[in-house]
Amino acid sequence: MEQRTLLALMVFSSLIVLAETNDQKPAVEIYSLHVDCKVTSRFAHTVITSRIINRANESREATFEVELPKTAFITNFSMSIDGEEYPGIIKEKAAAQNEYDSAVSQGQSAGLVKITDRRLEQFHVSVSIAAASKVTFELTYEELLKRQLGNYELLIKVRPKQLVKHFQIDVHIFEPQGIHFLETDSTFMTNELTEALTKEQNETKAHILFKPTLEQQKKNSELDETLLNGDFVVRYDVKREATAGDIQIVNGYFVHYFAPQEMPVFPKNVIFVIDRSGSMTGRKIEQTRDALLKILQDLRQEDHFSFITFNHKVVEWKSSLLPATEENVASAAALVQTLTARGGTDINGALLAAVGMLDRAEGLPEHSVSMIILLTDGQPTSGERNVEVIQENVQKAINGNYALFCLGFGFDVSYKFLEKMALSNGGIARRIYENADAALQLQGFYQEVATPILMQIEMQYPENSIEGLTKNNFKLFFEGSEIIVSGKISNELDLLPVEIKAQSHTSNLTLKEEANVKEKEQVFQNQRYIFGNFIERLWAYLTIQQLLEKAISAQEEDHKALEAQALDLSLRYSFVTPLTSMVVTKPQQQEELANKPTEADNEKPKKLPAGASLQRLHSRMPGEDDSVGIALRGGRLADRWRSELQSGSNRKMFSTVSRFRHAKIAQPIASEHPQLLLQLPRQNERICLNIDERAQTSVPLLSDPEQGLTVMGKLGDGINHFVQFDISYVNPPVQIHVYTHAILVSHNNNNNWLSWTTSTSSTIQGLTVSVEKEKSVTASLPDTVTVKISLVRFPEDFLGLYFLNTDRFSDKVTGVLGQFYSKAQFGSNSNNDQRAVERLLRVSGSEHKVSRLYKKDYRLESASEPVSCWSIELTP
Repeated sequence: MEQRTLLALMVFSSLIVLAETNDQKPAVEIYSLHVDCKVTSRFAHTVITSRIINRANESREATFEVELPKTAFITNFSMSIDGEEYPGIIKEKAAAQNEYDSAVSQGQSAGLVKITDRRLEQFHVSVSIAAASKVTFELTYEELLKRQLGNYELLIKVRPKQLVKHFQIDVHIFEPQGIHFLETDSTFMTNELTEALTKEQNETKAHILFKPTLEQQKKNSELDETLLNGDFVVRYDVKREATAGDIQIVNGYFVHYFAPQEMPVFPKNVIFVIDRSGSMTGRKIEQTRDALLKILQDLRQEDHFSFITFNHKVVEWKSSLLPATEENVASAAALVQTLTARGGTDINGALLAAVGMLDRAEGLPEHSVSMIILLTDGQPTSGERNVEVIQENVQKAINGNYALFCLGFGFDVSYKFLEKMALSNGGIARRIYENADAALQLQGFYQEVATPILMQIEMQYPENSIEGLTKNNFKLFFEGSEIIVSGKISNELDLLPVEIKAQSHTSNLTLKEEANVKEKEQVFQNQRYIFGNFIERLWAYLTIQQLLEKAISAQEEDHKALEAQALDLSLRYSFVTPLTSMVVTKPQQQEELANKPTEADNEKPKKLPAGASLQRLHSRMPGEDDSVGIALRGGRLADRWRSELQSGSNRKMFSTVSRFRHAKIAQPIASEHPQLLLQLPRQNERICLNIDERAQTSVPLLSDPEQGLTVMGKLGDGINHFVQFDISYVNPPVQIHVYTHAILVSHNNNNNWLSWTTSTSSTIQGLTVSVEKEKSVTASLPDTVTVKISLVRFPEDFLGLYFLNTDRFSDKVTGVLGQFYSKAQFGSNSNNDQRAVERLLRVSGSEHKVSRLYKKDYRLESASEPVSCWSIELTP
């Protein structure tokens, strides 16, 4: 079997190197790896060079992977195999894809780049190298480092899984403003590796070199295992004076950095609009609660705030915004701790409610910043569902008065929808990844927008002397960030004047500055620290990003014009952007494409595969596992269908669809769960019981005085299922309150909360309450009926009640459900044919016509197949 070697680097600027073989010492050896990163005035130019030799006596395949920041643009890639060059060529994406269509139809990979992390995307290419041959990979990319929370960060992940003879990371930093601080950190550093790390720094320059020897890389002197496994971080900031910022000029292009500091912070009026629909259940709602509790503690006393939570209904915590006093914050924290998730998703109603609350607010600080922060994890499913109408409604309501920030939790959201809505209303969108640190992601985002210090910022330059000016008007500026403006000086200027106008918390500001063009040009004469016309490339990079961002919220005609401009610049400056592709040519004339994915490309497909019915979206067929059910909502199976269509595998496609058609014919479809499901005593019959929606929400389900057991149920608001059960025992005197978010066990005024997220058990005087993680809770007492409640998470959170050992019920059992255990009997003249669809059922002296239906079975002991049951509607 052909042996594979995997080489991966991640430069975030970051680096991962992976090399795996079946031998202790790799036949395909990485003998040199060099990452050279030059950061000049925040603009980073990174070149990764890896050299590999095949020491085997046969051909071997090597895979080269580089993970780079999503904000970076690849500018060059090449392979050199035994002196033969294979360069990458950047073309318009549509044209490159057309050229590549024939390769796709033959089943070859359709892309070299994919998103792998919330900050990273992966470049991947494989090549076969002959025995004793060498290959050199070289990848170049560029990005503008973004200042966040007061610093720039270079994260380098190091994970070679192989000792590399010549391993070297060089980071050169040149900041003409002066380096304010510079620090390095690492999760894998040992005393031996520390000796391989050197740092040189003066007023404006720094050089960090990490060059461990083979011996220093080893975990153990006797084993060839590497220590290099973790994060290597370079963090820095620049010096700033209380002026109109810093202007830098090279070859007729300028860049202007503006980041004022030590200014008073505007009071905020912030409304948190939180999705609590059924899809937020479990870990998402827990992480949201954790983050909001921390965010509440970060509110300033002069801030005003409120909460709006929504599912299919919109609920305002208070009718108006409240000052962030200690008492109000504590009250809000109590609300946050009770947040549960169930129901639909009315994004339109929730956002309009938030705008209305800000519109009618009174007593807010005169000079303050108002913002709405939306957190949602899904599509609008209640109220207005057309995303274009929602965008229009929200933009019309906000009318430029407030900033809207949209956070999309996970991959079921439409990121395009949220991004367009945020950008159209002076904010930004951010995806929150469903990782263990999701709560920290939420807190981190809030920290970025928590301290507005300027409003309505205008950066003014001489109109007749500047061409191609990037964005120069900004609605808000947050402490710890940075404004960057760039352009081309069209006329011969000795001095470049700039004027900044803005509103601070205490006054209107006007700042002026003049840059001496010749003096500024002299600063960048040391070519060791810069790369070509870096400010011109920075200008092109920034312009492309802003054109693409502007196109998101533009009308169709303007959208096309903006993309055309961005495409022209991408081709002119050789950037792989969402509009271009790099064609990578390999030996034997094989070609592959490197496309730049967008955040919206990283979502679950929303379309159904061919042959799947809408009905199947909400049901599970016999024998299906959970992965199939999820895939039909647009996951792995949908991807498989799509790829099979592209590759022309019609026979495979037909057989896949046929299997589902066969399943559909072979078994009946269960359309929904019943509210209650029970097995009639001494009869082989099941009853599916539904309570009339018009009935009171609290239902007396069962009472058996001889068993000392009472069960009450509470119907959900709008979902027509039970969301709470209250179980009461006489001996011992215990009450168990089961909710969709937690379980409360009360005994002698002592309350004990049990979580659905952990399997646990508690015993009180012989009564055992057991929780099976995210599945069920069981209450059992010797010689007493066992009560079991299932937790159902999809499509909406609800609870399913049933009993075990029902022969222990006495003849005195009563209640909406209890009466069926003592007083239910099918009529003697009723058709008992198993194929019958209707029968008569006598319950407590009343006759009911019941119909045979197929329902989903929420009981854990069942085989998860649709069950045949006699359905009956009752009004308590």
